[in-house]
Amino acid sequence: MIGERLGELRKDRGLKQKELADKLGISIHTVSSYERNLSTPDDEMKIRIAKFFNVSVDYLLGTSQNQFSNDKTISRLIILDNLPQAAVKELDKFLVHLKNKYKL
Repeated sequence: MIGERLGELRKDRGLKQKELADKLGISIHTVSSYERNLSTPDDEMKIRIAKFFNVSVDYLLGTSQNQFSNDKTISRLIILDNLPQAAVKELDKFLVHLKNKYKL
C-alpha cells in the first residue's frame, strides 16, 4: 500500500520521481522501487516521507484514510472550537457543499 500512496502523493504535488528523490536524498531507482512495492522504506524514511508530504505515517502505510496527523486534527478542532457561531454555520454549509461536490 505504501507504494500506491507514495505515487499518489507525488503525482498530486506535481513531482517527478527524480524531483522527489532529490528532495529525500535518495536515488530515483529507490523511489521507483518504493512506488512499485519492490522494496519498503525503513522506518526513518517512512517518517521523512510523511513529513515531506505533511501526512500521517498511518495514511502513508494505508492503515488510515485520514491524511493528517493527530496533531493537525487537534489543531483544527481547537480552531473550530474558537470560531464564532456564525462562522461555524458558514463552515457547516461549506462542508455540505463539499460533500455533495465530491459525492462523499
